[in-house]
Amino acid sequence: MSTSRPRPSFPAKLGKTAATAATSASIVSATSSKKILKPAATRLGKTEVPVRAEGLGLDSQVVRHKMVLKLQEQGITDPRVILAMGRIERHRFLDSALVNQAYEDTSLPIGYGQTISKPGVVSRMMELLLQAPSMLKKPSTQGQAKLGRILEIGTGCGYQAALLGQIASEVYSMERVRGLHDKARENLRPLSLPNVHLLLGDGMVGYPKGAPYAAIISAAGGDALPQAWLDQLALYGRLVAPMVAHGTQQALLVVDHTPQGFVHTVLEAVHFVPLKSGLA
Repeated sequence: MSTSRPRPSFPAKLGKTAATAATSASIVSATSSKKILKPAATRLGKTEVPVRAEGLGLDSQVVRHKMVLKLQEQGITDPRVILAMGRIERHRFLDSALVNQAYEDTSLPIGYGQTISKPGVVSRMMELLLQAPSMLKKPSTQGQAKLGRILEIGTGCGYQAALLGQIASEVYSMERVRGLHDKARENLRPLSLPNVHLLLGDGMVGYPKGAPYAAIISAAGGDALPQAWLDQLALYGRLVAPMVAHGTQQALLVVDHTPQGFVHTVLEAVHFVPLKSGLA
């Protein structure tokens, strides 16, 4: 969903915000709000990712194509997600000792106690974003249109930010760990993605200067949603984040901002690193 508010200049700068001032909204239980979100693009059938005999080893598109086929077998159908997953090279965001596992559907350590999420989980969350009410209001462009401005919480190594840059007009990605922020900048620099902006800051307070956002996505899960995220989500926008649903078990939470208020939907169980505030 595009917004009329002009975007901040780049490189974006974080103003002084009080993380402790952010309040939290409790998660709505699955029994009161759960509904099934089916892929919106199932009728499009399988999207073929162009494969060329180009590069060697992990640089070959054939390797990524095999990963994409597995994702399609898991139920990923949106052509925008499929093309993004086939285009961005995951092994370039990993340490050399782990590159041979880059295209397996597994999470891997990236340092500082953090991980890069499974391709299956990343693609699932991206597809959920593309099923936001703002996108479904445009059936004539479904499967082609891009999301508007996205806020990503938890840049990590930069892999998901690069993917989001393929499906959105603009991405603001926040990371609280300086070492990871610097690593992501190095990883993304060769890709020259002008619509992806990295911010060092406390993701729990979001980035008000770029709001409202057509979508917000988090790569870390907490006990409750920060109120700042809801405040910065545009009307008809969608938020996708892991949240603790029962005990210590996390589940994917989808929040849609409708004219009647926020609609919460709890989906499948997931496992992400914990959501934290402050800088490290």
